[in-house]
Amino acid sequence: MRPEKNDLDRAVALLQAGELVAFPTETVYGLGADAANPAAVARIFAAKRRPADHPLIVHLPADGYLDRWARDIPSVAWELAEAFWPGPLTLILKCAAAVPKVVTGGQDSVGLRVPAHPLALDLLRAYARAGGGLAGMGGIAAPSANRFGRISPTAAAHVREELGDAVPLILDGGRCPVGIESTILDLTPGESLPPRLLRPGRITHEQIATVIGVMPQIVTRPPDGGMPRVSGSLAAHYAPTTPLRLLPCARLVEVIDLLQRTGQRCAVLCHSRLPATLAAHACRRLPANPRAYASALYAALRELDQADAELILVEEIPATPVWAAVADRLQRAAAGGGLSTYPGNLR
Repeated sequence: MRPEKNDLDRAVALLQAGELVAFPTETVYGLGADAANPAAVARIFAAKRRPADHPLIVHLPADGYLDRWARDIPSVAWELAEAFWPGPLTLILKCAAAVPKVVTGGQDSVGLRVPAHPLALDLLRAYARAGGGLAGMGGIAAPSANRFGRISPTAAAHVREELGDAVPLILDGGRCPVGIESTILDLTPGESLPPRLLRPGRITHEQIATVIGVMPQIVTRPPDGGMPRVSGSLAAHYAPTTPLRLLPCARLVEVIDLLQRTGQRCAVLCHSRLPATLAAHACRRLPANPRAYASALYAALRELDQADAELILVEEIPATPVWAAVADRLQRAAAGGGLSTYPGNLR
């Protein structure tokens, strides 16, 4: 789905005026503002209710804009950009002097990527042709277009439900095909140390290693003082308002049966075929394939979150590397979903 030219023209004009525009990427819908305009970026934080120290990812029209935003760029950054951009890989680099601190959360690093969605690229390139915004840097800061910590939007309708009139324009590019956020790779250690994978995504650490010749260090804990804070790194994130619990398939069947007999409403997200005798209040079965599952995950969670259930039960996924990005999102969703505790007999 591509917008009319006047929609792109209006989006460019709004961004130049310091306003917000939501647009699709291949991962999720982003809430965009001119990344070089601190007042405009502040509107993102206000609309999302996002903590001021939580950095944003800047989207670029091409890798040729990289050195406007970063300094001391290691050679592996250019190799990765050539291999994966446009695409769902965010590189954390030392930020250039002109990058506003509001974008970086006060840090000396910045997250950069070139998105693969055709509409996102149309917007970024049109913005660059129009002068690239304040300071002509040509970047659009765009975290996910939802309230902070909640389920990311993968359709224009999700953005409208979440943010409503807080966004003057939503460019509708259909469903986001990847469906979960980009891989984040920290390159700030420089050439002498291996990069650090701070958030898993569609681009895997094996694919990265194939390009740069070294396996990234996989960071499984929240960033500490020795590494950058990045988007999506909090223990609770991507979360529904309904409590969510992860259970193995056999336990899932037991708990559904228990709740059914006690009259409690549960919603179920699974990838296995469950017994026909089970009658959950609402149920979504996703493909048992990590890419197809990821693509449909957030839309399914939103649907189940609106099903008037008391609890969302999610079947645990395979504990294998190809499922790592989905596992990351589900674990954070469980940590942040609804109440902080639920009856112990369901754990």
